[in-house]
Amino acid sequence: MMAALTAAEDKNNNVILLERQQRVGRKLLSTGNGRCNLSNINAAPANYHGEQPDFASRVLERFTPADTLAFFDKLGLLTETEYGGRVYPLSNSANSVVDVLRYALERENISVKTSCPVREIARRGEGFLVKTDEGDIKADFVIVSCGGAAGAKVGGVTDGYELLKALGHKRTALRPALVQLLTDPTYPRALKGVRVQAKLRLEQGGVTAGESSGELQFTETGLSGPAAFDISRSAAALGEGMVHIDLLPGVADLDNRLCRRCENNPDMAAENILTGILHSRLGKMAVKYSGVSLGKRLCELDNSEITAIARACRDFSIELRGVEGFDHAQVTAGGIKTTGINPETLESWFVPHLFITGELLDVDGDCGGYNLQWAWSSGYVAGRLGK
Repeated sequence: MMAALTAAEDKNNNVILLERQQRVGRKLLSTGNGRCNLSNINAAPANYHGEQPDFASRVLERFTPADTLAFFDKLGLLTETEYGGRVYPLSNSANSVVDVLRYALERENISVKTSCPVREIARRGEGFLVKTDEGDIKADFVIVSCGGAAGAKVGGVTDGYELLKALGHKRTALRPALVQLLTDPTYPRALKGVRVQAKLRLEQGGVTAGESSGELQFTETGLSGPAAFDISRSAAALGEGMVHIDLLPGVADLDNRLCRRCENNPDMAAENILTGILHSRLGKMAVKYSGVSLGKRLCELDNSEITAIARACRDFSIELRGVEGFDHAQVTAGGIKTTGINPETLESWFVPHLFITGELLDVDGDCGGYNLQWAWSSGYVAGRLGK
């Protein structure tokens, strides 16, 4: 939609937007838990990943988060910026984002064809023949913006990779990203629904494979929430390992706090020693994890047991067993190799007038609005058609 709107700014261009689903923007409706985290004001190249980590930098410079806010403001969308720079529609509804884009597409030089999947893009002279079930379309320029394999239930497909493979483009391995971690369920299952601000470290064979911090949620089968999502691309590549969780990353004097609690509440059961420090269920589970008897009185704890409880809070470790699949993933890690793409314009180096955007490329962002910012930025740059 962004690519089509940008291309249509030149009134001499006649733009045809081909959508395989019955309605445009369906995947947008599921983002941000239905609220649509449409950007992050802190988006920078360091928030993006791929074989060429710096590939996104020029595109983000050409269409910044500030440009995104100005663009949507012009369409009439009111937004608000929340913690961590996350931008949401003021209505708290993803429908608002889809609707303003849908209305913006109602222009004389834009034609939207829904339920119209593209079967083939064939080179014809200096232009293209785009083959669909409704007939062939001749085009001078083609922008491929059909997204990645993530979120199959809301429209994630591999069509784009196949269309571009036929034109000579290669891709990297594809992995689910921004997705739940699957772990030994023993502790997560008992803590289902509990949320905590935590710091995570992914480790295999004594080597750190990824780190993150933020909100963590325990689920029936593992770990979810932004902190888990941010290391999921590394976890998908790793397969198995250990997730080390610091449940109290901002607390520096935990040992002393626990000693004072023992002094002030000698008859309290050990299972309650973390009351007021951690969620009740999580606090009890941390004590159980430490090996200290839950029913033991605080006055009976020795220094080694207090240290063990503190250590459990600092390193609550769970075995990693993989990640959820593409159906549950928000983003695809990997994609069309960026070595074949002009980083200034997103035009193919070896198929002139062919442009590739967004999640199709080997570019994926952190959790928090970065991937949608990449969608807007890359759609805008591609829609400039090499200018």
